[in-house]
Amino acid sequence: MKAHLAVLCAALFCLSVFPACAQKQDQANSSAQNPFIHLEALIRNQHPASRSADAPPLTLHQIEQLALLRNPEIAVAVHRVVTAESSVPAAGALSDPQAGYRGWGVPLSQPWDYNAAQNMFMISQALPGPGKRALRTSIAQSGVAEAKDRLAETRLQVRVQVRRAFYNLLLAQDEMKIHDEHVTIARQAIQAARIRYAVGQVPQQDLLKAELELTQLAEHLIRFQRDATVARARLNTLVGRAPGTPIRVTGSYGIRAILPSSLALEKLALISRPDLLEAEAAVEKSRRQQSLAKKAYVPDFTVTGGYMLMGPSANPRNNYMVEGSMSLPWLNHRLNNAKIAESSAEAAQQEAAVTALRTEAFGQIQEALAEAQAAQRFAALYQQALRPQAEATLHAAVIAYENNQTDFLNLLDSQMAVIDIDLNWLQARADFNTRLADLELAVGAPIQLRQPQSSTPAQEKK
Repeated sequence: MKAHLAVLCAALFCLSVFPACAQKQDQANSSAQNPFIHLEALIRNQHPASRSADAPPLTLHQIEQLALLRNPEIAVAVHRVVTAESSVPAAGALSDPQAGYRGWGVPLSQPWDYNAAQNMFMISQALPGPGKRALRTSIAQSGVAEAKDRLAETRLQVRVQVRRAFYNLLLAQDEMKIHDEHVTIARQAIQAARIRYAVGQVPQQDLLKAELELTQLAEHLIRFQRDATVARARLNTLVGRAPGTPIRVTGSYGIRAILPSSLALEKLALISRPDLLEAEAAVEKSRRQQSLAKKAYVPDFTVTGGYMLMGPSANPRNNYMVEGSMSLPWLNHRLNNAKIAESSAEAAQQEAAVTALRTEAFGQIQEALAEAQAAQRFAALYQQALRPQAEATLHAAVIAYENNQTDFLNLLDSQMAVIDIDLNWLQARADFNTRLADLELAVGAPIQLRQPQSSTPAQEKK
């Protein structure tokens, strides 16, 4: 990029001091100046200094750590885990004991005379059937596992969203740098065209074409600024800051990385993908609920103990009482069989959901891997073939224009071709990283990428 920029600027500088043009520039200055005022306005002060320029640049790792600490959605998921954990002790606890009083034999003629009655003070406790409390505790623990898997899934989604926004902002920053480089070329081209226009060597059609090309540059910048603003707002929201907070990013695209095979990614997903683990925890929970439902035919018990105070004539007057009762579930087949059938259907549904989710996960992995591989090949094609070809075409156009062998329109077309290829090359590199984030979301874990032995950090930033 810098090579063809230097070539073009040098060639256009030679044009600006062309002797024949210099002799007539003073006489035609007033008539030649006006047609270029609008063209120069299109590229003058197109993007004011951003507040983010003063912000310290942040790496992807730094922003990810901030998001994991401050993201509001992660905070909500953490509270869900705490809530689920706090419910475990209560799940297997006994119900509250009950205290009671019973007065027997109170005379109707003297309803206030409790000395003549049998006064009973009792306390009772319900006892679930054997194994029920343990199953209820294990069901609550399965709920904790689900909440933790949901927390892991939220963290993964936030991390992926951070990566997408990070590379969108990095792309916008790099696009604006390329835009500024091409604005410099455009200024040189306008200067050369002004000199030729002054001596009648540039027709009005060339000026209109130049205006169209520069308007496209202005249109590009509006889009770049929009993308940067949206990416900044998204990054700030993900790290729990005000959307308008100044932020800059720095980093490389890592386009030369070697992607793992689909089989390796599928194996990693089976042990790492949070929603799949959550679904498997839900299956285990439903199986335990099914076991608890089958315990419906195990009777529950209630034990009661009490103190009895008899009337004054009784001997002995002080007594105690013990009472026991149990439920009779065998007499309620309709209710208990319905509960068992419902729990069995729920377990079957959860198992089918896991199978469907596993199939969907493998499909997402294949799609994301294909997208990442395509973006990687596009980037390589632009870097190794299209960019050198476009730069060579622009170099040839500059030489031809310098020697009056081509017109201004051909020079502008060559320049815009380089701009488009440079922007597409940047887009392909950013696409690779966003597709890689999608692939990590499909797998459910960060992907360890291998770098080619010949690659260097300088080559990665190139």
